[in-house]
Amino acid sequence: MVCSRAMFVFFDDPEGPNLLIVTILAGVLYFLSLAAYSLNLSGFKKFVLAIFIQIIIAVSLYFLLS
Repeated sequence: MVCSRAMFVFFDDPEGPNLLIVTILAGVLYFLSLAAYSLNLSGFKKFVLAIFIQIIIAVSLYFLLS
């Protein structure tokens, strides 16, 4: 939710981010990071990889959509 909300905060929208869109993007980010989390890695590496994937996807989507 944090990465999704942060991405929409930076768009110049006078109405603010739509809650439904933020929730859907958070779900997409969650399922993509869950796929990476299911890889056969050790505990801390899984956690860091899942966080970095969420950040990379949110930043790349921001630049693609702006």
